[in-house]
Amino acid sequence: MLILILLPVAFLLPPGAGAGEIIGGQEAQPHSRPYMAYVNILRGDNSFRCGGFLVSENFALTAAHCKGDKITVYLGAHNIKQQEQSQQKISVLRQIPHRKYNRETFNNDIMLLQLEHKAELNEQVGLIPLPLAHQRVQPGTVCSVAGWGRTNALRKVLPDTLQEVDLKVLDNEACLKYPGGMYRNYNTRTMMCVGDPKEHKASFQGDSGGPLVCGKTAQGVVSWGPDNGSPPRVYARLSTFIPWIQRMMKKLQP
Repeated sequence: MLILILLPVAFLLPPGAGAGEIIGGQEAQPHSRPYMAYVNILRGDNSFRCGGFLVSENFALTAAHCKGDKITVYLGAHNIKQQEQSQQKISVLRQIPHRKYNRETFNNDIMLLQLEHKAELNEQVGLIPLPLAHQRVQPGTVCSVAGWGRTNALRKVLPDTLQEVDLKVLDNEACLKYPGGMYRNYNTRTMMCVGDPKEHKASFQGDSGGPLVCGKTAQGVVSWGPDNGSPPRVYARLSTFIPWIQRMMKKLQP
């Protein structure tokens, strides 16, 4: 029954993708995360939302499973139902999913978005630093994630305002040895295991592609997890993809 409840929101996502809702968190201070991007995706006649984050004036990052026919990025947003003066609406010129993204295992679930024009950087719209290549986050580190995804696994209501929650980074064993084989496709090189199973706090429906922020650095990208929204959940490990990100941005830079 739970799966049937979730399908109307996740119908465009791969099974188990979860897309990232904020559970057990709270509303973020308006514009306290100027790097956040609200990502609106069209596929055919249907639309859905993802998260994303600005990494240069004309590039944002999100999850590869957020690919669509057309994508529009909203920067400087807090309440996405209001036409805030701070908002910048920019169409995506190119979607560049990682060439080794696997829709079955969610491996390499990362996508670079080249914007049609440069964002105007100001107090409400800014960049977030990326980690050094192959840098690892120590298990036990408390990081945070934010997005406009659902705040309850049983209710289909989506929030208008940006929500956030603090989450603990776990060691790889927490996912590799999770009962029932839920994480049998977990890849220690490209994925991060995040969220204490003892705490009812997680990302889930509607937040895929948003950043896991540790200190002031983006270290992960919301990717996938159980359909019931329970932790731990899996994030793409950003440091693994730094050489690819730098190569693609240099290649496409106007």
